[in-house]
Amino acid sequence: MMDLFTLSALFGVALVAGFVDSIAGGGGLLCLPSLLIAGLDPVAALATNKLQGTFGTASATHTFWKKGALHPKAHVVTVATTFVGAALGVAAVAYAPKHLLTTLLPPLLILIALYFALSPKLSDAASHPRLPAGVFTFGFGPLIGFYDGIFGPGTGSFFMLALVTLFGLGVVEATGRTKLFNFTSNIAALLMFALGGHIVWLTGLVMGAGQVIGAQVGAHTAIRNGAKIIRPLLVTVCVIMAIKLLMDPANPLRQLL
Repeated sequence: MMDLFTLSALFGVALVAGFVDSIAGGGGLLCLPSLLIAGLDPVAALATNKLQGTFGTASATHTFWKKGALHPKAHVVTVATTFVGAALGVAAVAYAPKHLLTTLLPPLLILIALYFALSPKLSDAASHPRLPAGVFTFGFGPLIGFYDGIFGPGTGSFFMLALVTLFGLGVVEATGRTKLFNFTSNIAALLMFALGGHIVWLTGLVMGAGQVIGAQVGAHTAIRNGAKIIRPLLVTVCVIMAIKLLMDPANPLRQLL
């Protein structure tokens, strides 16, 4: 049983993470290490992180919907395929090529950061899609969902990149859909962890309350400011995720640096 001070600190961490996550993703960068420092074993920390993170993505999704920046009924099929992809990813986690993923992900995140930092086309306005919507529904959606289930870091960035560059969405609309699809993949993973009995419920629910507050503030900020706030925060989060992964002593790329 955690003491009140630790729970209060985790609540504060989740509040900040909810704000960041609702705009650019990457809230797990704050929450997961905090749960480990608080004394949870790695599996329990991962499971509890999914619980509290689900509150944040649900809260942000609801705000984007209420503000008219998201229309969930139009994405029912994509939600279903993303859910299936994420569930399959969680089921396959034991077979994940973790060394390959940790090697490839930092350069990919840096490239995503450079794209969002330098692209002159990145704005709140929609552009002409390069691919039909069905390609996302039956291709990118379940594929990124699978990645979230099997590994996870950078999921929101991958959703954003695909929706903006290949499907022509404006930044605010893409952020709203990213929250919806990220919420979907979180739910799939959460159900799998719950069945395994790995979640520390009190800690997850306390952090979930912080996530809801932070996500509400973040989503309203994103809708109000659009690309002006989403672009720099997304670039920052991608770079920080890449650095964090490179700092892992087990990352094969460290041997080349």
